[in-house]
Amino acid sequence: MENINTLIVGIFFITLAVTGLIFAVFYIFSDKRQISKAKLAGFKQRYAQGSPKDPQIRRVFSEAAKVTTVEQLFRQVMPNTDVIKIRLARTGRNLTIAHYMTMIAVSAVIVFLFLLLFIKLNPLLAFFAALAVGFGLPHKIINAMVKNRIKAFITLFPDALDLLVRGLRSGLPITESINAVAKEVADPVGGEFRKVMDQIMLGKNLDEALEKTAERIDAAEFKFFVISLSIQRETGGNLAETLAKLSDLLRRRQSMKLKIKAMSSEGKASAYIVGALPFVMFFMLLSINYKYTSVLFTDPRAMYTALGGLAWMAIGGFVMKQMINFEI
Repeated sequence: MENINTLIVGIFFITLAVTGLIFAVFYIFSDKRQISKAKLAGFKQRYAQGSPKDPQIRRVFSEAAKVTTVEQLFRQVMPNTDVIKIRLARTGRNLTIAHYMTMIAVSAVIVFLFLLLFIKLNPLLAFFAALAVGFGLPHKIINAMVKNRIKAFITLFPDALDLLVRGLRSGLPITESINAVAKEVADPVGGEFRKVMDQIMLGKNLDEALEKTAERIDAAEFKFFVISLSIQRETGGNLAETLAKLSDLLRRRQSMKLKIKAMSSEGKASAYIVGALPFVMFFMLLSINYKYTSVLFTDPRAMYTALGGLAWMAIGGFVMKQMINFEI
């Protein structure tokens, strides 16, 4: 049995090492990477030199260079890399797919070693548990970062609309008003509007730049803004008045969300307590009488029972989450 456990541990680390070596080889010798670098150098030579706005354009090209380095490697071994790339961009941080894969690998190794060395769990169960946590934990972390950034964006966005309205009423064109928002409003709203201006300087029209930003942010409030601008450009009308009404609507929407959050807070607290109580009791028993509780890690019947209980708890937690999850 001990030889089998050692073999499983060896296979785990050998697999990680071989995977890392393959990634490194693809990264160094990728033809697509060299082609991307050559194209980027050509664009720099053609457009970046002699422009009165060289710093902004160079910054855009440098961001493009970061995107094209490791991405070609993971396209060979990972599905839906474009979806992962969009999710990482929504965090507002300079995260790449390489960073994401590093988070997965580090989380899996740490959990595997903890379960194997400290909990004395069966190596096969520890292996699958490490894989589950390795893929699940970074996913949850990225989701939390995205939600926090979207929440911060939605909070500041009505103020940005008010600044746009003041600029339009003073006679400024929409692009100059957007540039004022990019300079005056704090991140993440200011940062996103700066990216819109970067796209406009590279030759895209306003609608295309805003649609790309809406895809990256994925917030209904910003999509309302994009739709309002698109309709106004096609049909005409008082854009300042439209944006002023949109700003008031978004503030009412935020107020409604806060009311719903307050009304559902009791249900959320109950769900957290009910979900955490079994784990708290388990660790208390584990610290008081380890020999009695360690049966869950050694007896196969106890392990299957524990896994079944965790599955039912997960189902119950999902049901409670859906009951208190209100979308407006």
